[in-house]
This record gives sequence, structure tokens and C-alpha cells, in this order.
Amino acid sequence: MSAAAKQAGFPGNWVAAVATLGPIGQKLPAPGTWGSLAGLLYFRVFFTRVNTWENIGISVVAAVIAAWFCGMAEVVLGKKDPGEVILDEFVAMPLCFLFWPTLVQRWPVWAVLLGGFALFRFYDILKPLGISRLQNIKGGWGVVIDDTAAALAACATLHVLVWIFAVRA
Repeated sequence: MSAAAKQAGFPGNWVAAVATLGPIGQKLPAPGTWGSLAGLLYFRVFFTRVNTWENIGISVVAAVIAAWFCGMAEVVLGKKDPGEVILDEFVAMPLCFLFWPTLVQRWPVWAVLLGGFALFRFYDILKPLGISRLQNIKGGWGVVIDDTAAALAACATLHVLVWIFAVRA
């Protein structure tokens, strides 16, 4: 276990449980997809009524907490960016939907949610646009920052698609 975890008094199994969202990351196949779905639910329940700045503020705080837990989980699990650690996908998902009112102005809510989810998984799995290099950052920040970048890329793409289809309408 890391020195930070020992100093904080967190047992290793508890750190791993938080970072893997318990059984979601530990037991289900394709844990990143399940973590993203959990993040989508997290967004839908807690973020659709907050403004963009509140979304960013909450997401920054969540990313800092996630980086800390994910970094400790790497040590506890003995792996770099373990697949079962999905707290990073969970906290990044709300960033896919920045400027939410603009997105749902012309598209149904279900289509925006599905589009954001699919685009996030695309960018998170393939890691284009230099996103893959972000994983080289050491510790928990390397685990979290690539998902943050994937979410922002998904958000930008979603807004471009909404704009393209709005212009054609």
C-alpha cells in the first residue's frame, strides 16, 4: 500500500473498492464500459440541472479525488492503470455534456446521452489525438487525465454534430 494510503488510514481493500466502484469494476466484463454507464447515470441524476461552471467545478474536485484513489489503487493492485479501476471513467462522463442545454435544444435527451456515451467510449478506447500519451503521466493523474481528455473530445464532437444537424434542419 502507498505511504499516502497508510497515512490516511485507508485499508488497501477499501481503496480498491472505491477505485473499482466495487463489483462493477471487479466482477463485470468490459469494466470501462460499465464504469462509463455508471458515470452516465451519475451525470443524469446529478448534473442535468447544474450549469456548465458547476459541472466543471464538481468534475475538477471529483478528478482530484479520483486521481488520489486511482494512484493508490495502482499500488494496491500492483498494476499500472488497471482495467478494473473505473473511477476515472465515472468522474469523466459529466464532462461529455458541457453546455447541456445547447445539446438538448435540438436533439432528444436520449440521443444526446447515447451519443455522448458512444463518443466517450470511442475516444477512451482508441485514444486518438494524443490522448494515449497522457497515460504516461505518473500515478493517479495518468489514470484520470486521459479519460478527462476523452470526455472533452467527446463533448466537442457532440457539439459539432449538433451544430451540423442544426444547420441542415
